[in-house]
This record gives sequence, C-alpha cells and structure tokens, in this order.
Amino acid sequence: MPIDDLLPDLQRQLAEHARLVLEAPPGAGKTTRVPLALLDADWRGAGRIIMLEPRRVAARAAAQFMADSLGQSVGETVGYRIRFESRVSADTQLEVVTEGILTRMIQDDPSLDGVAAVLFDEFHERHLSADLGLALTLDVQAQLRPELRVLVMSATLDGERLAALLDAPRLQSQGRAFPVTIEHYASRREESLEQQVKRCVEMALARQEGDLLVFLPGQREINRCADVLAGVAAPTELEVLPLHGELPVERQAEVLRPAASGRRRVVLATNVAESSVTLPGVRMVIDSGLAREPRFDPNSGFSRLATVAISQASADQRAGRAGRLGPGYCYRLWPESQRLEPQRRAEIAQVDLAGLALELAAWGSAELLFPDQPPSGALAAGRDLLRQLGALQDNALTDLGRRMLRLGTEPRLAAMLLAAPAADCALACDLAALLEARDPLRGGASRRDDLYARWQALSAFRTGRADAAASRSALAAIDRSAQQWRRRLRINQAPTADAAASRLGLLLSHAFPDRIARQHAQDPLRYQLANGRSARLFDDSALYGEPWIVISELRYAEREGHILRGLPLSEADLRQQFPSRFGSQDVVRWDAAKRAIVALRELRFERIVLEQKPLPNPDPSRYAEALVDAVRQLGLAALPWTEALSQWLERARCIGEWREEADWPDFSDSGLLDSVEDWLQPGLAGKSRLSALSEQELAHSLRSRLSWQQQQRLEQLAPVRLEVPSGQQRPIHYEHGKPPVLAVKLQEMFGLADTPRIADGRVPLTLHLLSPAGRPLQVTQDLRGFWERTYPEVKKEMKGRYPKHPWPDDPWSAVPTHRAKPRSR
Repeated sequence: MPIDDLLPDLQRQLAEHARLVLEAPPGAGKTTRVPLALLDADWRGAGRIIMLEPRRVAARAAAQFMADSLGQSVGETVGYRIRFESRVSADTQLEVVTEGILTRMIQDDPSLDGVAAVLFDEFHERHLSADLGLALTLDVQAQLRPELRVLVMSATLDGERLAALLDAPRLQSQGRAFPVTIEHYASRREESLEQQVKRCVEMALARQEGDLLVFLPGQREINRCADVLAGVAAPTELEVLPLHGELPVERQAEVLRPAASGRRRVVLATNVAESSVTLPGVRMVIDSGLAREPRFDPNSGFSRLATVAISQASADQRAGRAGRLGPGYCYRLWPESQRLEPQRRAEIAQVDLAGLALELAAWGSAELLFPDQPPSGALAAGRDLLRQLGALQDNALTDLGRRMLRLGTEPRLAAMLLAAPAADCALACDLAALLEARDPLRGGASRRDDLYARWQALSAFRTGRADAAASRSALAAIDRSAQQWRRRLRINQAPTADAAASRLGLLLSHAFPDRIARQHAQDPLRYQLANGRSARLFDDSALYGEPWIVISELRYAEREGHILRGLPLSEADLRQQFPSRFGSQDVVRWDAAKRAIVALRELRFERIVLEQKPLPNPDPSRYAEALVDAVRQLGLAALPWTEALSQWLERARCIGEWREEADWPDFSDSGLLDSVEDWLQPGLAGKSRLSALSEQELAHSLRSRLSWQQQQRLEQLAPVRLEVPSGQQRPIHYEHGKPPVLAVKLQEMFGLADTPRIADGRVPLTLHLLSPAGRPLQVTQDLRGFWERTYPEVKKEMKGRYPKHPWPDDPWSAVPTHRAKPRSR
C-alpha cells in the first residue's frame, strides 16, 4: 500500500512529537495500516490505541480487516465499539470506535487511563462528534497526559491549517489510483432519480467491464433504485446490493466480499462508501451528487438528515473509487456547468448545539481548541433549552443533566426517556425511535399531523397487521431502534399494544416543554405555546378540537407557526406532572388595542394565560414600567416633543456623529429605545398615562443622559444661535446626517469673508443666504467664493427688485445690516 513507504517516518514523528497530521488520499491504506504499525511503537507500552471512525459500517469493516490480517477474530487484539454493539476483550489493544463512543470514554475517564494514542480517521468529514472528541482529547493531553499521542488522519482536508492549529508536524502520502474518465450524464425532463440511475447503469454495464458503485443520498433512494434495477439482467448475471448504515452486519459483510465468479455487481451505497470502506471489483462509479447530512431543523428541534449537494472534495473522492484496480469511469448525474462547494462545511456551524452544550457543561469548560469554534448564538440557544429541560441550573450541570449525558442521545429525547414512569418506559422507547426515524407513513397519510397515527402503525406492525399507508421497512427499523433503547435502559417489559394518545402526549411533553400548547378561546385552530409564541393547525388537522396538545414538529414563521405534528394532552395530567409550572401572576401592562394600561391577575401555565381577572389595588410603581413598554411599542413619536426639544436632540445626535466627545451617549432612535427605562422611567413615576408626561418633564429626562460637563460641551460645540456680522443672533438648524444650517439675510453677512464654523472650528455651517423677503438666494459652504463669483450676478438681479436694500459693489467693505436703507430727507 502507498502508506507503507511513509510508515517509518510516521513512527519517527510520533516518537518525537505528541501530535501529528497525516494527509493520505483514499486507497493509500491509512485506515488499516497505520493503527497496526503503531502497535509496535516503544512509546505505546501497554497502552491501548483508540481509532475513531465516523461510521458504523467503516468501524466494523476496518476492525474485521485488521483482525483478519493478524489471523485473529474481532475482539482479540483488534476490536470495535459502536452504538448498541461491542466486540472487545481484555486482550484488545486496538479499539475502533464511532464518534459518540469516544466522547463517552473521555467524559467517563478524563485522564484516558490506559490509552496511549487516539487516532482520528476521515477527519475531513467534520462531524460535530469528531470535532468535540478532538477538542476533549487535546485538553486531556494539555492538562493531564502530555505523553498521549494524537494523530489526525484525513483524505481531503486543509492539512496545513490543521497542523498550524495543533502545532503539529504534517505528513503527506501518495494514493494508489489509476486515471478515471469523468462524464456528466444529464437527466431528462421530469425524470426521477431512480429512472436516471437505471438508464446510466444499463449504459455503463454495456460499455465497460467490472462492478459498478452507485452513490445515492439515503436508504429510501437505494430501495427505489433497487426496485427499478430488478429487471436489468438475470440474477445469475447481475447482483444488486445495498450498502448503508442500517443494514445488518451480515449483509454489510456480503458487500465487502468479492463477487461470485461470472457475476457482476451493482452496489447502491450512501456516502459510507466514500472513504474507509474498499469495495472489491469496482471499476465504475455513478454519482448522484447528493448526500444526507445533518442540519438543524427548527421544525422538530432536532438536527435532522437533509438531502444536500455534495462538495467538490467528496465528488473527487467518489470518482476515485473507480480507479482503485485500474483505469475507471465516473458518471456524474448533474450538469457539467453546476459548481460545487470546495469542501464540506463543518457540522458545528449548521446543527443544533444543545448536545454540545451538555457535553461542555459536564467537562466543566468551554475553552477548548476546536478546529472551528461553535457559533455563540447557537450555543446560547442550546444552553437555554437545557435549562428548560432541567439539565442545567444557571450554567451548572444538574443530576438530571448527568443522567441525560450518559444516554448519549439528543437532550430532548434523553429528558423524555428519563422522565417516563416505570409503566411507560417501553412506550417512551417507542416515541424516541419514532422521533429519530424517518416518517413511516406514505402518500397522503404522511400529511397527517398526529404522531399517534405513526405509533398505531408501529403497534399494528408488531402484531402482523398490515397497514397499507405505512412502509414496512421503515416500521421494522423503528421497531429495532425501540428494542435497542429498551436493552440500553434495561427495560424488560414488552412493548405496549394499546395506549391512549394523551398518554403518549404526556411523555412527549418532557421532550418539548416549550411546545406545550393550549387552544385559543376564540379560534379553535390557533394555539398559544408555553414559550409565548402562537401556532395554527391546518384546516384538515387530526388534532382539531383538542384543548391541549404538545407539538413535536413546528414550522416557524414570522407571526405564528404551523403545527406539523403533535399529540393531545390532558390538563389534569399536566397539573399532576408539572404543578410548579402553574401559577398566578399580577400583570400591569400596556394594551396596544385599548391604548391604555391594564392591570390584571393572570392564571398561567408558563406563558399560556388560562384566566384573567381585574387586579385590585395594583402597585403604582408598575405603571411606569408599563408606560415604558408603551413607548417601546409606539415609538418615540408618542412623547410630547416641542420644536426646541427636537432641536436639542438633533444637536446631541450631531455631537455623536462628529465624534467630538468620548463616551457620548447614543441618542439615535434605537439607542434611546434600548435605554428608555434608564432615562424615561424615573420621569413617569406616579403617572398612569403617557399624556400626563409634560414637555418640561420629557426635556428634563432626556437631558439627564448628559452630565453637567457634557451639557456645557453641547452648548459650546453645537450652539443654538450664532451672532452674525449685523450683530443679530440667528438660529442654527440641526439635522443628524446633514451639515447644520444657518439661514440669514445676505445683507447681514457683508464684510465676512469665510464661512462660519462650529465645534471648535471643525464643522462648517451651510449658509442659506436669503433675500430681503426671506427667500433663499444661495446655498453655500464657500462664502468667499460666493462674494467673488456669484454675488455680482445676484446683485444685478436683486437691485431692481429690492431697491430699498443695500447692494454695494464691494460687499467686503460694506456695513452689514438687517435693515433697509435709511429714507432720504
């Protein structure tokens, strides 16, 4: 293998350095050669080597291959651990684990006792669990285990950037690949993906030799393509095989073995075949250009797999699969003109971070070295959710939070599973499996908004009753997942065959406490949620008429959301289960509809108002708070402004814009509204309506934002009036964003050469030079230029129109005046 030539250098580097970055393209052999080579390293001693694989299929396959190469069974020197499955023993020295397993190992033993090295394979996939696992491992190394080795391996990654981040040397290996001819095989108008794949498969099999690997986004597309390929050739000549993470181990192993003599194979795979897993006999690749990747789905509150276009790096890797054995062919099912993103985006930038927030709280620090730092807003939202679920108190992990963490699943699901009473534990496992899975209902039934219909289909499937509206393969996968949850939680009871919908709803409310909702009194399709938002049912909703529901999927909109899926709830059950969330609250608030303050005693469940009564003897101090809220809703225009106060505000804004003073308050509309309780609320004390605020009180409140020294500077830098050459005081008009304006009769400016300035001479005024009748003759900031170039024309035109006013030939030496010429005697 190409990596073999690099192994001595790799061993030397890891002997000298605790961190190393290895770039090796697919086919180089890094996944299976490197871990075995490190078993003989002197620095390992008796310590185990842990290798992280992002996918279960790859983890099993890599462990099996390495065990075979040692002439052993899996579980001896080489073993693996994945979710719900483990094959390790006391003799195991090399463990292949999936990403979540590594995180649990580190959280359970922060010193990684007995571990000599941690290897991160296929790091370019940038899964959140891999980023977290690397960050935690680096922290263990930095704080407790400086001798611990960390090796990051990748096929397509910016290795230089990662090596600089880790302060580690970087090695690069050559791959083993033959040239691959790439063609773009366009779809026809309104052609489905499976029909396009069928045409391409028939063409490729007729033109080329060898087996064919087809990359598809997910299991659903694999099943559809398998159906349409069933008649392409006789089963004795062609074998169509699926490959995805949900397949039983035996069927995955079947794909990884060479084909029987005389038969050709078409392997329909997800991007699990993109790296780590080598398929024998493949000489051709058909690439749909699609993959399922996690994206945060605000509808469900979970990160869900979404069908997205792959990156250029992934497309290159997929094409390379055709060049392992000899010259190959890759047919891309998208136009050649379509441009792909260069690299796959890191999951940390686009998924729900509640799980990450839980892990960081358990670790006790968020100051970790991530390849890409988690977005602060998403991380804060994740912490807010954990507080609602009871996993965090302030920022400290609670006992419930620790138990949730050990389950290793979405925090919402963990909260539900742990809250279930003993009699309903199996039912909670069913719900967890349903929420994690793709929708089992098909066709028109998939538009139903009741989650109960999905559970009923699962219950019917278990008793052998067929449900024409449901997918048997989807229900089988959900049933397996529920079984795994029951084993994980040590639940011995059989699945419940019959349960009321509200029983499931009460369980679901522990996962979605923020989405418990009550029907609106006047609009039966509208619901108020515990988080304060509102949402609507669709007209044909199966939940219509339910007084209380809990929503598992919600399409958010700017004004109110649409309820996509949920379950009914009983108010009596809610009162018994969540007594602390019911209570009364005295409210004094601004009512925008009535344009008045209302004082009420409200009975509530969280932010859902159940009943309102007039509040006797409300606290007068709360009226000021309500009036402040009124100003926030109505805007500053609702206050009693005078022209003088408006000009004072404009002057204060100009000082801020001119940046003449340090620490000058923000007088913009947004700045005033953001701080309205600080400067306005004291002036509203004792008042029950906005109209009671006088102009003088508003002026005092506004001016209170400035210290005495700042008020003096305001008068110096932005004066109200300016004395002009005629000896008169003329007002200056201010408007933020524009130069200040001095409107003055032309004759009052005789003898002045330069434009007047304010703000210690740094801001020129805009002069509106007026006629004797007060009409503008010229607007200028260049008074000298006006006298020299424009005044002669103005004088010629105006002298006849206003003969009683002076129009001297020499304005420089003329006496300025605001009067007409004296009458002759």
